[in-house]
Amino acid sequence: MNAFVLIDAGPLIAYYSLSDVFHKLTKAYFEKVTEQFITTAACVTEAMFGLQTNVNVQNELLLDLARGLFICENLIAQDYSRIAELNIKYKDLPADFADLSLIAIAERLGIDAIASFDSDFNIYKRLGKQHFKRVFPIKI
Repeated sequence: MNAFVLIDAGPLIAYYSLSDVFHKLTKAYFEKVTEQFITTAACVTEAMFGLQTNVNVQNELLLDLARGLFICENLIAQDYSRIAELNIKYKDLPADFADLSLIAIAERLGIDAIASFDSDFNIYKRLGKQHFKRVFPIKI
């Protein structure tokens, strides 16, 4: 496994929400993982929305971002061009911006592992060739 793992909004929500069906699984994974988590602002936005019923829980996520538990990778100009290409490629899913932002940074940073419950990551390929290595066997 790489030194980095991409993290989608679903596991972020599950980790911070005690009532989430995947909370225990996610917490156990987070406690044993040694790799650095990387996400995007689009995924953080989705997670904040998913945690909107509790501002204190939202702030736990924000403070963990501030502490560097998760790195929020900024998108650069070439990422937006790649996202536009991916948006066309996966138009039949349809792909959402957060997922496509993860693919773009995965390609740019050379990351192949992802923490996601999203079954679309069984379809998405990095640079059109390789599927992601899923750290959770769950398919939603």
